[in-house]
Amino acid sequence: MSNITTQPVESAPHLLIIDDRLDELRLLIELVRGQGYRISIAFDGAQGYQRAQALQPDLILLDVHMPVLNGFNASRLLKNDPATAHIPIIFLTSANDLNDRLEGLTNGGVDYVIKPFEQEEVLARIRIHLGRKNAQAPAETIKPGGQSQKDMTLVKAACSYLSTRLSQPPTQEVLAKILHTNEKRLIRAFRKELNLTVFEYIREQRIKQASQMLLETSLLVSEIAEELGFSSSANFATAFKAQVGITPSEFRERGGNQTPINVSASIE
Repeated sequence: MSNITTQPVESAPHLLIIDDRLDELRLLIELVRGQGYRISIAFDGAQGYQRAQALQPDLILLDVHMPVLNGFNASRLLKNDPATAHIPIIFLTSANDLNDRLEGLTNGGVDYVIKPFEQEEVLARIRIHLGRKNAQAPAETIKPGGQSQKDMTLVKAACSYLSTRLSQPPTQEVLAKILHTNEKRLIRAFRKELNLTVFEYIREQRIKQASQMLLETSLLVSEIAEELGFSSSANFATAFKAQVGITPSEFRERGGNQTPINVSASIE
């Protein structure tokens, strides 16, 4: 059961339901079946993201707790991708903590409905958000240069993931699997968008963070090297001098002045 269409009417609104619970999927399908909507389904956030790109649904019903990629991360990907950013997302989940609700609404959700839900309420919210989407009527949903946009989205996701793991970054192979792509495409995207390899990007970001730590903390150079995952203080000093032009100690003594840090890779 990978794609369900309730009626062969191409003009009918198309809903994508992303949920890993079969019983809840059946309930939702049964609920919207009589409304004339076309329905597609996905069983986790990664699959949902891929199907949203391919199918361009009019609205997404998204669960939070799912394997592979949870609903919050899927929502971030959807909203950061120009090809899917326009699609309204209604979170439909049992995650009822206030922080969960705020995270869902902050990361792209237009609405947040708690399970178990009132059926008429869900239908009403679907109608409301479909109506708002139709009223906006964007003339174009995919920006020119679609493949380039996909590469940039992939690189942004990779950089975001690596930003909190600079001391122990995954291998390229593992990073590609985490991002649900292949290593060859990941390498190509980094080279195209940043003109860097993944390794070079990690090294530059480590040096950038090291520079901040040298100026803003009293940590020893050896402690900063260890904190950022360098195998030794000597290796850290060599890498830092190659990038900045002076040693970490000299950089600290000068207060970072007179020698600009040559870190070219930045993703906004």
